[in-house]
Amino acid sequence: MPKLKTHKGASKRFSFTKNGKIKSTKAFRRHILNKKTTKRKRHLRKIAYLDCSSVKTIKKMLPYA
Repeated sequence: MPKLKTHKGASKRFSFTKNGKIKSTKAFRRHILNKKTTKRKRHLRKIAYLDCSSVKTIKKMLPYA
């Protein structure tokens, strides 16, 4: 069976924890930050964990992670 290629876009965005959860950064933190409150921006700093519905897709994209 041939080697599987890693999806490079996904490898830059997602990483796995030791328990197998997938973590990523939260969205909406790149630009247009003036209108967002300080509290909202502070909460966007935290790491987000993917829900179970999209885990299967990401694991397919990252076969060797």
